[in-house]
Amino acid sequence: MNVAFQMDDLSKINFATDSTISLIVESQLRGNKNYIYLPDNLFIKNNEVYADTCLVTLDIKDPQNYKLTNTKVTKLSNMKFIFIRQDPPFDMSYITSLHILELLDTKKTRVINDPKGIRNSPEKILIFDFPKLIPPTIITRSTHEVMEFLKKYKKAVIKPIYGNGGDGVFLLSKKDLNLNQILESFLSLSKEPFMVQKYLPEITRGDKRIILINGKPAGAIARVPKQNEIRSNIHVGGLAKKVSISKSDRAICDAIGPELKKRKLFFVGIDIIGEYLTEINVTSPTCLKEIKKFSKVDIAKIIWNELA
Repeated sequence: MNVAFQMDDLSKINFATDSTISLIVESQLRGNKNYIYLPDNLFIKNNEVYADTCLVTLDIKDPQNYKLTNTKVTKLSNMKFIFIRQDPPFDMSYITSLHILELLDTKKTRVINDPKGIRNSPEKILIFDFPKLIPPTIITRSTHEVMEFLKKYKKAVIKPIYGNGGDGVFLLSKKDLNLNQILESFLSLSKEPFMVQKYLPEITRGDKRIILINGKPAGAIARVPKQNEIRSNIHVGGLAKKVSISKSDRAICDAIGPELKKRKLFFVGIDIIGEYLTEINVTSPTCLKEIKKFSKVDIAKIIWNELA
């Protein structure tokens, strides 16, 4: 099969941790031809969707050794599958690429995740579809609302609504002398509202990233923050540890799974702190390599088995 990956530049990829590389390796092992392209390389011509692609061949034992063919214009309708794997920010550039991919005939070319599903499922807003599963959380640009929230809950975590990888995440407290400066920064750097979520002390023991494939939990990893840090993301130094999927975790997965399938969100990563769902990641879920290392669960193989 011909398979395409809309992703970030290979020269900027961390091959030791990147989940897209795992997907490409497994695809290559199954004899597929794998093409890569940047979101900026997408275009429409004569009512067809094209991209400037390169055929990529990885050294299976050391994927950092790879070969690329010269770039060529490729009609994306010739692809059996297209994986949307570029990192956010989830901005107008990202949304535009989704609109373009929506023009493809889904009977011939399956896009993972579905472009409409991604576009209509902002990761930090989608959780509000499941109010009984989430901690106290607000989305706002109001300083007054933030102060009222802190008055009630004492501590909170503030996050950009379309950020990723732990960037721009801060702990808020009314006792913090930098509180006003943090809020001013959020208001001045972005026009969007931001998320404020009750601080969950369980984060010191780590959060849990669970990967769901076609609405079902497939594997998990714990991510433990460094000392004096609230961010558990591997990207910012969080430590991966083996973990099991608990009864309460499965209850969360059972509750959200049908809605994920309805939105054609095939490959999803959720974050759980304690017994609370805190995020639903649909744009470019990660941690496949960590799950395989610590739990011996090969998510890439599960994905391709489901798609075969």
